[in-house]
Amino acid sequence: MLDLGQKCAAVALLVLTPLVASAQAPETVTPRTAWGDPELQGVFDYATITPMQRPQQYADRQYLTEEEVANLEQGAEARDQGAADAPARRAQAGENVGAYNNFWMDWGTKVVEDRRTSLIVDPPNGRFPALTPAGAAEAKLRNGFGAIMPADDHLEMGYGDRCLAVHGLPFIPLPYNSTVQFFQTPDHVAIYGESNRVWRIIPLDPDDAPHGIRQWLGDTRGHWDGDTLVVETTDFSNLLQQVGAGLGIRRMEERFTRESDGLISYEFTLDDPTKWTQPYTVALSMRKIEGLVYEVACHEGNYALENILRGARAVDGTPEAPVKEPGALCFDCEPPR
Repeated sequence: MLDLGQKCAAVALLVLTPLVASAQAPETVTPRTAWGDPELQGVFDYATITPMQRPQQYADRQYLTEEEVANLEQGAEARDQGAADAPARRAQAGENVGAYNNFWMDWGTKVVEDRRTSLIVDPPNGRFPALTPAGAAEAKLRNGFGAIMPADDHLEMGYGDRCLAVHGLPFIPLPYNSTVQFFQTPDHVAIYGESNRVWRIIPLDPDDAPHGIRQWLGDTRGHWDGDTLVVETTDFSNLLQQVGAGLGIRRMEERFTRESDGLISYEFTLDDPTKWTQPYTVALSMRKIEGLVYEVACHEGNYALENILRGARAVDGTPEAPVKEPGALCFDCEPPR
């Protein structure tokens, strides 16, 4: 039989146990709209230092240790601080100046919430699936921005070089402006990605079937699966050259889940059997931020196309500014006399 002291200890344990459990695993409440749907509205940042593909050093390991996370995030913060403190200097003649330096970049300083070693979650090895023969043949023709090189005119340049690349379809972390803004009504969700100004208007009518017409941003339909917004997009234009997500998309499924007031879990699956041997799935974190979505002025002071084409002409010996022939396409031709 328990004495008085033992009985008091047992009662205290029973009373305190729920409090301890609650402190260890606080319950999160999904924000909701006035009409009851999970609320996605707000500005979210999806920059991350977690790479798209799993680095070889992690082999089959899916998750980082807490120590590895701390080291990676401290290194990212030191990188940004070093870029901010670096003195300006004039490049030497003939020096490779590269692209923008790190002062202008915003690569992010955090890994994804669940500490994965890659953004790709399927295939299980955390890497892109193999290309089909047709996909591999096309990949050899294009550079990282989708351009066919060397290019004879501006229409052969990729949409990235032309400041027309579609970022936000799907959402893949960028060197800067990895931000997205959500708007909601009971029957639509609007998603705005500032990098090259992509507006996506998603109807939530379950009876509204895809129209079968190819479009620049595809034909999109959405529905709620519990607390997750599922967005299915098909009928992409065959002109779409999506940077970072392969060379094309046939079908895309996205899933947006508001995990807490400050976090949306985002996942997308791409399927193009003409280019990839299997679909692949990517997952990342969108963290709510206070502030505005800033403009990406991609065309401001942009001489990329002009200089690329002028350099190509210098190499192959063609005229600096050829006269445009009737019906021909040319970027900087002189008008016909």
